Amino acid sequence: MSKNTASRGMAGSSRAGRYARRALAVAIGLAFVFPFYWTVVISLGHPGEFSNFPPVLVPHWDWSNWSRAWHSAPWVRLFGNTILIASCTVVLCLVTSLLAGFAFGVLRFPGRKVLTLVVLSVLMMPGTVLIIPDYVLANDLHLLNTYWIQIIPWGASVFGIFLVRQFFLTMPAEILDAAALDGASRLRFLRSIGVPMVRPALIIVAINVFLGSWNSFLWPVIMTNSSMDSSNTVQPVEVGLSTFANAEGTDFPGLAAAVTFTTLPVMVFFLLLQRQFIRGALSAAGGVRG
Repeated sequence: MSKNTASRGMAGSSRAGRYARRALAVAIGLAFVFPFYWTVVISLGHPGEFSNFPPVLVPHWDWSNWSRAWHSAPWVRLFGNTILIASCTVVLCLVTSLLAGFAFGVLRFPGRKVLTLVVLSVLMMPGTVLIIPDYVLANDLHLLNTYWIQIIPWGASVFGIFLVRQFFLTMPAEILDAAALDGASRLRFLRSIGVPMVRPALIIVAINVFLGSWNSFLWPVIMTNSSMDSSNTVQPVEVGLSTFANAEGTDFPGLAAAVTFTTLPVMVFFLLLQRQFIRGALSAAGGVRG
């Protein structure tokens, strides 16, 4: 009897703990989702309701804010610019991360450790400190108001190089020696063996770089100053959100509507790739520990 009572008590406590963890997970999820939900409510509400207290938590389904927001900027052009910039940045970043990670993780050459520390030290430097010299350099190279200035500076990721390097460090040196004995060049070894091995790391890098490029605001707003009325603008969608702030104030309902329809593609992108992201993260965690 005492053993049965103890087992039932342990089962009850484990069940209660499981329910508590689920409730905590739901509460944390709601805390993260609520700001976006409130933004959607503001975008579908009447003008002036966003400042009410207590706040309005039920949308009124007033789509006039969305119509006004959509006609305030050339969004089709801005979405196209963002997809182009983000895609090119991802491709360039994957290439540089793969090559640099392979060099630092597999190849043996003088000064390898010093160069690795120099590359990692870039993470310690605030990006805002370099904005002015970067702007002067871009102006001297005639790169302002171009796609290149939004792609090339972000075509290398220190995080990506470090992550790919950690994967390659777990590779036994005998594999490279065996490939060399079979006559395989280093590029062929990288293409046939290296890329499949570090694919989880490349998935993490690609998703992070794409989301970072999509959400970038400060760099493109400084490096591009083309007018939103022009069909030749090279600016991304995040810069388009600045059109709702002017000398007369900020159009918060219109801004909320624009934020909603510029955020939805990113959410769909993440939801479609969440399994690959989780698998890559778990594999990357194992690679870094190794």
